Amino acid sequence: MYSYHNPVMPDETIDALNVRPGGKYIDCTAGGGGHSSKILDKLSGGGQLICIDRDPQSVEVLKKRFLGRKVTIINDNFFNIKDILSFLDIEGADGILADLGVSSHQLDTPERGFSFHSDAPLDMRMGMSGTGAADIVNTLPQKELQRIIYAYGEERFAPSIARNIVKAREKEPIRTTGQIAKIICESMPASARRSGHPARKTFQALRIEVNGELERLGAALEDMFGCLNHGGRMAVITFHSLEDRIVKKTFAALCSGCSCPPDFPVCVCGKKPPGFLPRKAVSPGESETAENPRSRSARLRVIEKY
Repeated sequence: MYSYHNPVMPDETIDALNVRPGGKYIDCTAGGGGHSSKILDKLSGGGQLICIDRDPQSVEVLKKRFLGRKVTIINDNFFNIKDILSFLDIEGADGILADLGVSSHQLDTPERGFSFHSDAPLDMRMGMSGTGAADIVNTLPQKELQRIIYAYGEERFAPSIARNIVKAREKEPIRTTGQIAKIICESMPASARRSGHPARKTFQALRIEVNGELERLGAALEDMFGCLNHGGRMAVITFHSLEDRIVKKTFAALCSGCSCPPDFPVCVCGKKPPGFLPRKAVSPGESETAENPRSRSARLRVIEKY
């Protein structure tokens, strides 16, 4: 049960959070509880841990794993963190963690439809409700499909992929990961198909669109920072350049103070930065990437609130 997901950079992440034994901590994407368990090990009787996950299957795993322990488990999207803490009557947290990656369980469970390695229903819904990937590829106009694949997958063959998706669905609905992967492969030249799996970028794009992963991320990060107590830290693990760019930009803005024009000799606005970066971003070491290849693109960033 506890091999549900291998937490990425577990020691580096817990170190970045600077866990205080009696503090309040929130794991916004708790998954199978890997990072949460590490946090819990450092808490004393007065400490508090809140685990949030939008995936109902993850929530059931968390309930079993932490049965009898002082852990609050919430089935929700961390984008709603302000409402969640208000509901729990918690004024602030000493540490907040968000691992933005797809869990190994989601990728390795064919019927969840996240992977192109198995022919399964085309789903990709982290919360297991709402619009799925099959709905998107079968209903959206060609131009919108092209935009999604290019913007969220950075796929240069987005025009031909979108065009061929529309052609294929005119003959029959696209319902499986195998169908869409075949269409993607046939939309690319042979030279492009030799550089990694040709469906990887498009699957990433569809997953991001289905789950709204980027559209509110910046605002959610600001909300999370706002929920920190003074001296509290927020750690975020990203897995691709699009989300990492948003995290980096948001953190930079939160560390900015003076807004005076650059030609002013001295500051007159008096604005102080609300946060600072206690350390540089880090990536997994060679031993971890060798043991867990899915971790190779991960980046860990941390910000502390003054």
